[in-house]
Amino acid sequence: MNPDVKVAEPLADYKLRIQFANDELKEFDITPFLDKRVFSELKDKNYFKQVRVAFGSVEWPNQQDFSKDTLYLLGNSVSEK
Repeated sequence: MNPDVKVAEPLADYKLRIQFANDELKEFDITPFLDKRVFSELKDKNYFKQVRVAFGSVEWPNQQDFSKDTLYLLGNSVSEK
């Protein structure tokens, strides 16, 4: 089982910096998902910045979300900045 998301920070170029409950840091690029209908609203950078942690994962106000498993498995590990 993958760890829950503890902190989600929106970055430039449609990336999220994710801190997981195990304190591991990853960056998740949502660019490949932006052309999918459900995620197209995230192209608006102001809306993209409204990401929040919910139920151990991330979501936006209009119910777009990514599971913690997707974020953890497809995210790229980063070192502390």
